[in-house]
Amino acid sequence: MAAAEDLRPFRPCVGIMLFNGDGKVFVGARIDIDGDHWQMPQGGIDEGEGPRYAALRELAEEVGTKKAKIVAECDHWISYTLPGDLSRRAWEGRYQGQTQRWFAMRFDGSDDDIRIDGPHPEFKAWRWADVDELVELTVPFKQASYREVISAFRHLVKP
Repeated sequence: MAAAEDLRPFRPCVGIMLFNGDGKVFVGARIDIDGDHWQMPQGGIDEGEGPRYAALRELAEEVGTKKAKIVAECDHWISYTLPGDLSRRAWEGRYQGQTQRWFAMRFDGSDDDIRIDGPHPEFKAWRWADVDELVELTVPFKQASYREVISAFRHLVKP
């Protein structure tokens, strides 16, 4: 018997590939996930908000800085499906996963300008990672989408 098709929508979000001056990418370890899993900043698009604005807002909220400039935008949406049990818990079960508009940003501050301890922190730790580490650092259900993001922005790795 075939599994029923999931007809729930995907949550519209943005993702940020934040490059430092050495061409490394910001990753954070989420507070709410056990294990050694890292991810690039991401977050939902609020009602009435455009993706570019949402990306800059999420950068300020999750990374704690505004010291970056958008240098590229992926020309298409990239989606991933959450595992069944997680999709039924997250966002009150309304979404089967997320569809994201990705932005590459160049960080023009210093490491001291990064503050992950804001009013609603999402990360317990952060670091700069090589672009080729990103897929193995993240949770398995995001790995295909990370490959697609890397493909879109690999040309920006070097400053």
